[in-house]
Amino acid sequence: MLDQAIAGAAQDEAGGLGPLGVAGVTIVWADNNGIPRSRTVPAAAFDAVAERGVGVTPLFAVFDSHDGICFGHAPLGTPSGDIRLVPVAGRMVRLAGQPGFAWVPGRQVAADGSPWPYDQRGALERQVERAAALGLEFLAGYEIEFHLSRADDGEGRPVYDGPSYGPAKLLAVDGFAEQLLRDLHGNGVPIGQFHGEYGPGQFELSLAPADPVTAADRQLLARQTIHAAARAHGLRASFAPLVTPGQVGNGWHLHTSVSRAGVNLLSGGDGPAGTTAEGAAYLAGLLRDLHAVVAVTAPSLSSLQRLRPGYWCGAYAFWGVENREAALRLVPATPLLGPGHANVELKPSDAAANPYLALAAVIAAGLGGIEDALTPPAPVQENPGEWSETRRAEHGIRRLPSTVEQQLGALLGNGRIRAALGEELTDAFRVVRLSDAARAADLDPDEVIRRYRWLY
Repeated sequence: MLDQAIAGAAQDEAGGLGPLGVAGVTIVWADNNGIPRSRTVPAAAFDAVAERGVGVTPLFAVFDSHDGICFGHAPLGTPSGDIRLVPVAGRMVRLAGQPGFAWVPGRQVAADGSPWPYDQRGALERQVERAAALGLEFLAGYEIEFHLSRADDGEGRPVYDGPSYGPAKLLAVDGFAEQLLRDLHGNGVPIGQFHGEYGPGQFELSLAPADPVTAADRQLLARQTIHAAARAHGLRASFAPLVTPGQVGNGWHLHTSVSRAGVNLLSGGDGPAGTTAEGAAYLAGLLRDLHAVVAVTAPSLSSLQRLRPGYWCGAYAFWGVENREAALRLVPATPLLGPGHANVELKPSDAAANPYLALAAVIAAGLGGIEDALTPPAPVQENPGEWSETRRAEHGIRRLPSTVEQQLGALLGNGRIRAALGEELTDAFRVVRLSDAARAADLDPDEVIRRYRWLY
């Protein structure tokens, strides 16, 4: 049953909404396509919702990217049934850019309040608990890339097409940039930096590291904040992996680190790039399961189009030290930043990934490496995309899956990642991916990009 202490805390949290002028509370979760879904309840009704949740259909677990409902997963094979969406206590935020509304992440539970196997947040919470039982703690942070165009431009033409990374690019969206920074601060989303990125009309901000569940919550809140600030300034944001053909795509690079007793295992050792034995094993575990992990972290047809050699998106399964072409980029500790800064960046990760499932898969793979005391191969500091097939084979470097069938083969063939998601959720994820593939079977690549452009 739903923990009454949790429900009581959420009720207490709602007590001051009326005097603040909040009309409604939006309860948000992310589906198996990485798309945020929500229910909004009147502020005056929130006390009851905090205790009992709000009803939603369980079929959201088998919505495909374009809202088609899949019935190929037998336990969710009919339109019957109901679950409850329960706000998470302690996570409510009055939205700085939408002051009439508050925002809170939701947890999906069964109709009687018991755990529901398709709840993506629950999958991540289980992996965090598993790590804690092993004496390990994780930090995670996202680099979020997005594209800005004019709100009335459905083709996604960039709002700015000049030199990358300079102040002129931010000047082109000056009012938006100012509001975004103020709203992120007001919404309690700490960031490290914000800049104009490489692609035309592309921008990036980095979320400060946090525990994995908080990091996933903040990822959803950050995208809500960005969309609202863009709308306020006549702009439209897209987080789609590819927005326009032939351009660089939007990655949501996922940074993680693992610690024991407060000591970062990715620094202070005599392993590769200063990793400890357990830190190196964590990296090796990620590499061992990378094909299955990426099936979760970059799962859409748009994701597959983005993963191209030479675009710094990690098209091949290998690791390197500060190698931006590597799927796994180790960012080592430095005297300036200190040992706590060391982390592993997963490049093939984007907005099509459910953030809770993405982190659950990453943690499960890394924990598996630690439990099995794996040793990673030597780092690669070149671009294997420029190598011959023979040379790549000699180094054990393979291309990451480039089709839905290859991705599902990697996922379904990996017991560790399936167990992290749970068998029910894994199969629901499978039918969603197959539905997406069937929907796009007769589309050319440019049309696929167009159809995914405004989903995220």
